Amino acid sequence: MLRMRTTGWARGWCLGCCLLLPLSLSLAAAKQLLRYRLAEEGPADVRIGNVAADLGIVTGSGEVTFSLESGSEYLKIDNLTGELSTSERRIDREKLPQCQMIFDENECFLDFEVSVIGPSQSWVDLFEGRVIVLDINDNTPTFPSPVLTLTVEENRPVGTLYLLPTATDRDFGRNGIERYELLQEPGGGGSEGRRAGPADSAPYPGGGGNSASGGGSGGSKRRLDAPEGGGGTNAGSRSSVFELQVADTPDGEKQPQLIVKGALDREQRDSYELTLRVRDGGDPPRSSQAILRVLITDVNDNSPRFEKSVYEADLAENSAPGTPILQLRAADLDVGVNGQIEYVFGAATESVRRLLRLDETSGWLSVLHRIDREEVNQLRFTVMARDRGQPPKTDKATVVLIIKDENDNVPSIEIRKIGRIPLKDGVASVAEDVLVDTPIALVQVSDRDQGENGVVTCTVVGDVPFQLKPASETEGDQNKKKYFLHTSAPLDYETTREFNVVIVAVDSGSPSLSSNNSLIVKVGDTNDNPPVFGQSVVEVYFPENNIPGERVATVLATDADSGKNAEITYSLDSSVMGIFAIDPDSGDIFVNTVLDREQTDRYEFKVNAKDKGIPVLQGSTTVIVQVADKNDNDPKFMQDVFTFYVKENLQPNSPVGMVTVMDADKGRNAEMSLYIEENSHIFSIENDTGTIYSTMSFDRELQNTYTFRVRAVDGGDPPRSATATVSLFVMDENDNAPTIALPTNMSYTLLPPSSNVRTVVATVLATDSDDGINADLNYSIVGGNPFKLFEIDSTSGVVSLVGKLTHKHYGLHRLVVQVNDSGQPSQSTTALVHVFVNESVSNASVIDSQIARSLHTPLTQDIAGDPSYEISKQRLSIVVGVVAGIMAVILIILIVVMARYCRSKNKNGYEAGKKDHEDFFTPQQHDKSKKPKKDKKNKKSKQPLYSSIVTVEASKPNGQRYDSVNEKLSDSPSMGRYRSVNGGPGSPDLARHYKSSSPLPTVQLHPQSPTAGKKHQAVQDLPPANTFVGAGDNISIGSDHCSEYSCQTNNKYSKQMRPHPYITVFG
Repeated sequence: MLRMRTTGWARGWCLGCCLLLPLSLSLAAAKQLLRYRLAEEGPADVRIGNVAADLGIVTGSGEVTFSLESGSEYLKIDNLTGELSTSERRIDREKLPQCQMIFDENECFLDFEVSVIGPSQSWVDLFEGRVIVLDINDNTPTFPSPVLTLTVEENRPVGTLYLLPTATDRDFGRNGIERYELLQEPGGGGSEGRRAGPADSAPYPGGGGNSASGGGSGGSKRRLDAPEGGGGTNAGSRSSVFELQVADTPDGEKQPQLIVKGALDREQRDSYELTLRVRDGGDPPRSSQAILRVLITDVNDNSPRFEKSVYEADLAENSAPGTPILQLRAADLDVGVNGQIEYVFGAATESVRRLLRLDETSGWLSVLHRIDREEVNQLRFTVMARDRGQPPKTDKATVVLIIKDENDNVPSIEIRKIGRIPLKDGVASVAEDVLVDTPIALVQVSDRDQGENGVVTCTVVGDVPFQLKPASETEGDQNKKKYFLHTSAPLDYETTREFNVVIVAVDSGSPSLSSNNSLIVKVGDTNDNPPVFGQSVVEVYFPENNIPGERVATVLATDADSGKNAEITYSLDSSVMGIFAIDPDSGDIFVNTVLDREQTDRYEFKVNAKDKGIPVLQGSTTVIVQVADKNDNDPKFMQDVFTFYVKENLQPNSPVGMVTVMDADKGRNAEMSLYIEENSHIFSIENDTGTIYSTMSFDRELQNTYTFRVRAVDGGDPPRSATATVSLFVMDENDNAPTIALPTNMSYTLLPPSSNVRTVVATVLATDSDDGINADLNYSIVGGNPFKLFEIDSTSGVVSLVGKLTHKHYGLHRLVVQVNDSGQPSQSTTALVHVFVNESVSNASVIDSQIARSLHTPLTQDIAGDPSYEISKQRLSIVVGVVAGIMAVILIILIVVMARYCRSKNKNGYEAGKKDHEDFFTPQQHDKSKKPKKDKKNKKSKQPLYSSIVTVEASKPNGQRYDSVNEKLSDSPSMGRYRSVNGGPGSPDLARHYKSSSPLPTVQLHPQSPTAGKKHQAVQDLPPANTFVGAGDNISIGSDHCSEYSCQTNNKYSKQMRPHPYITVFG
């Protein structure tokens, strides 16, 4: 069965990489040859070995470094660790010139050189190395032609063996040809009129056999059957015709052989077309195949035979084309066409076929192209002798040609750098301070010739302070020598700046050949002096608003060195790049932009001066550029419009605001004067601080805003100016009390007793000259509402009826309404709202007289309804109490009598229990109040005759109030509390603005006061309009003394005419 391919090229290469082991890890004290193994076709950066470890050198400090002096085409080395690895260029063993004709895998190698450099190149050691290039399976075995033709004579006996053309594999060893296989596709063809039967096909691995024609065996075999007989009568019968056998030749190659295993009848079938496959032994294996066309011819039973199996000869290199080398001779016992022999190349490389020519008829081998021993030193190939019989018979001979050397190559002198000393285009630069015996270059002398022709002698010509020393102490290849070019004396730059070192090499050939090469050594000046500036700090003044490109200053530095070491280049700090620039040669500093002192008034930067020596030395100086000012900026106010808020009633010459103005200029250009352009008679401004003062006191009610302009002028030449607008807003203070427009104190409202609850009785209208919260008014009833009949909306001032009117409420009601604003402190005004409860006005003069007396009645005394109603109620209560008392006494007497009577009657019989006795007298508990006595006492107390007309309440210090004129205390809220009645959205809240500064006196009516319907005799003097103004929060109505206001106005109102009252009627 066929073996499947399970691996790829990568497995073969990885197998090769495993062979990367140093060949020698122990080194003697002397220099040794480093040897490594490496598989071909590897990628870049494949580790080969560590030179430092193999040489026993300790690395890591950085003092010892490594340099690859040769072999860098395929190899590279780490300068610090000594790690040797492959470069980017792949290594193809079959394409290496030195490996073209090498058949031993250990002889194909790459040479390299490694120099070990001590600290500061105080010493240098050179080591040679060799990397053995190992073959991998990267070439496929191929046949000479895709179609191989073999003629086989008919009637050849079974077991006849035919040599087949061998395949060529550029690989060798295990990767070379391993086996051949013979396949036949079904339906093999024959000539027209002839019948060909199908043949079996299967792979056949060739075994190890021999080249004898007598059926040599080795390995398993697969027979290919062909039909026997003719006509088709025996079409079903099959027999073996051909078999493949592989023989191992003495030189180690495999020779495929076709063995006849059955009878051949050209008349039955004149040809067979088989497939010959060749496979190498690589992993994975590579294979190719060719068509093997077997032609059946007449009998040719003798094969050609070479005189010897191996032909050896020497060939001088550079032999002219056409030069004969040797003649191969073979003999064939046959005669005629079957005995005519032709010679052809067998297993031969492309180089052999390109360099040599084989005459097919005579067998002479001659030179086709010149052969250079330095490229090819040996040619090994096979030649086949083939007769012209049908089929032809062949024989094979091996040819080995040794190329002899001629002294045709002059010695080669290669001068390369060594260590850190630069060498380029034949010029080495050496500093004058190098030590004596310092290696400055590596000289490699080689000769491609062999033997004495390649032995070279090398020397330095002329009187120069340099000499050659061997790079290695051991005797190496005489054809290739390496020397270090050392300094033999101190170098002086001032004496000699350049040396031309000529090196001559002579070989030992006859005649000898020589060559020379030269190295120019330039002595470099040591850069030991830095540039120095004359001043450490350079300060210059430069005006702003300049023209870009103007020169600012020039700085100069000097250097004591010479040449490049004394050439100075100037540069600036990166911090000012773009603003300033400097001429690198002259040191002139230029400004690239327009300087603005207001943005930057000072620039400080460094100027660096560098010489062109190695290493570069530098010096620096500090440059300070002071930007001089120009009057190029207008004064600028912080705001275009300044807005200030001040309170009214501010004292004159008080500060009302402050403006801020700035000038970006400096000095006199920034000195400013401030002026008031408008309203200068009202305002003044302070020049230093910008504070604005008022020359008058403000009254917001007269004027609430002021607008004027302030001008600022700087002190430049010419001067510059700017203006700003000042807006001053006068803020309100609570300096006005509310003013009541309606109702007047003399007016009244007629309210029918049948009015429903929530009937609007009157509306108090008030205004306030102030603004904002100071004009926010609040209304409240603070007196004259003992029955809680009325309520006022605190916002709108609407007075509404909130209680049910009864008979006792008939008459005049005086409501004391207080209007407060919301300022701090609050201002207030008091208004009197008169309401007359009656069906109609039958006698207006009586109401007028009552209102007049109301104006003179203290506000602490309530005027509300009919005063006689309470007196009548009290008298009725007394009468009822007396009658009830008399009835109770009579009832008690009757009960006692009946009880005694019943007890005497039932003396000898049933006797009422104690419980019955107690129950009988239980009603007596109701007499404990003794109200008749109390009523009687009250009846005897003095009461006004018409006390039901006016009721005045006054607050006492403890929060209680007087009840009527008896001064009986009862729990009642003070007049400072009121019930709010919601008004419309436009109703002013005037009650919150009312304030009183003095209490009003309490007025008592005399018993002789007239009845309702007549004027009161005791009335408090009140103005016709509501003008009660004060600063307190509530009206004080608990004082028994005359207020300052009432005492001052008593006589005033007695002289005035009383205005006609306003009457409002509800019905």
